Amino acid sequence: MAKLKIAGTWSGVLEVELETWTVPMLREEVAKRSNMLPETINLICAGKVLKDDHGGGCDSKLSQLGVKNNSKVLATRISVDEGKSLMAEEERSRRVARIKAAATALVNRHADGSLPVEDFNLELEDQNGEKVRFGSETDRRAMMMGLMLHANAKSLIKRHMYKDALEVLTMGEEAFSLCDPKVLEFVDNVPLLQIDMVWCYFMLRDISWLSEAGIRLRKAREGIERAHGKDSSRVRLLQAGRHPELALHLRMELLEGVAAYHSGQFDKARNVLTSAQAKFFQLQVPDESLSLVMSMGFKEQDAKRALRICSQDVGSAIDFLVEEKAKRAKEREDNEQRRKEIMEQKRYGLTPLKKAVDIEKIKELVSIGFEKELVAEALRRNENDSQKALDDLTNPESNSAIQLYIESRKRKRCRQAADAKIEQLVAMGFERPRVIEACRAGGDDIHQIMLQLLGEPGSNPTAAANNNASTSISMPNNGEPSSSINNENVEGDPDSNFEETSATEDVNGRDVEMEDELANDLTGDVFADYDIEVTKEGEAISEYLSLLDSVAGIATEKARN
Repeated sequence: MAKLKIAGTWSGVLEVELETWTVPMLREEVAKRSNMLPETINLICAGKVLKDDHGGGCDSKLSQLGVKNNSKVLATRISVDEGKSLMAEEERSRRVARIKAAATALVNRHADGSLPVEDFNLELEDQNGEKVRFGSETDRRAMMMGLMLHANAKSLIKRHMYKDALEVLTMGEEAFSLCDPKVLEFVDNVPLLQIDMVWCYFMLRDISWLSEAGIRLRKAREGIERAHGKDSSRVRLLQAGRHPELALHLRMELLEGVAAYHSGQFDKARNVLTSAQAKFFQLQVPDESLSLVMSMGFKEQDAKRALRICSQDVGSAIDFLVEEKAKRAKEREDNEQRRKEIMEQKRYGLTPLKKAVDIEKIKELVSIGFEKELVAEALRRNENDSQKALDDLTNPESNSAIQLYIESRKRKRCRQAADAKIEQLVAMGFERPRVIEACRAGGDDIHQIMLQLLGEPGSNPTAAANNNASTSISMPNNGEPSSSINNENVEGDPDSNFEETSATEDVNGRDVEMEDELANDLTGDVFADYDIEVTKEGEAISEYLSLLDSVAGIATEKARN
């Protein structure tokens, strides 16, 4: 036991276990002795405020925070509101840390060829829907991490959680910085992130970020011009003359005008704000045009976006919406195909280095004339090396060994399926011996087996429920004895214990809730970054133009005097 000398709201010595006690435990003990609420207690040790853990997992122990035997701890009282604010800040920080940890976990599972726990895979595409290939694994990971964090930050911005969004955007910026600068030159993701960061500064009304906002906006404008081409010429070419970026430029010009105004550059502020206002008017959707597009069966939000992108041209907007609908249908088909491929990969198991078997390489070798399951197993054994797999397939001895192994694995899976069926019926309350006999006679159809069991005299599932044995008895296969499903493990089997591993190490150690949130934020919509509801921007433009008019009026009045 260690001793801590407490002063402040309560004075005395506390005996604690530094290796097991956490900050909340210490705070609660001090609050109890002080006759106060825990949220009104602030703890300071060695000049640092002791805060609850921000890692999303278990709270850090006092020993991990540098608290030692005979340390002095100052307990100060804060107001209830201040205490709630402190707790809210700690909760916010904890959430941000969870976001980073979950994003890192997703990238690790989806960026390096490992078999994902989920039945989906995260892949990078350009605006044409083509998969993006990177020169190095580092670039792929960095880009995926940055995009994931940026998508989550945009979701937070939509919910007006600007402080949280700013922290997530900062993490996204750090992730992008790990990517090769040459890779980033021709994509607009980093400039878009810069604009979103300055938008958060603006919505938080934090003037202290003024100088940094100016730097970020300059970088954003340069990056967008580099990625989109001068006067957005590259975007026009890619989007068949449409203007998806107009709302983005409006927001950027508004922010440039605000930064210029607060820096005393009033002429520059008026010029860019006037340009932003012109874009704002250009983006206003006439009710008649909106009604016409919606009459074709499209939703209001989709119709508005299409009209904005197509410069209010009703015909072009309808064509755009039809194209997007076809693209989404094709994307759903591709996603379903990819989901099936992932399930197929799981059936083939993992390589010795825990990677998934490469579906494309399977297709290549199958096209030569080899059987699919033989090819998959050969690739699995050889870490997806096509040449080594081909050598094994063309070698009679190794080919025969692979075939024997595949047959052994099939038998094992049949026994596992039989065990599972027996356990399912026993769990319903049927007596185990009757279930085993019925399964031997009834084949694979579990419904037929149930009817047979229910038709047998003396078959009472309710009464039998209390007589279930705790051990599993498997059906024999071809006269061979078999053990319980949990003990069955063919040596070298790539998928032996795969389900168990997924359920323990990968699932129990995961922040599934946060990972799902991050995955749901990735819409795959190439226009999401440009789809900005510009109402707030329009109000801000009017506000700052009015301020400029006031400044001009004051200057004129001074000149007269």
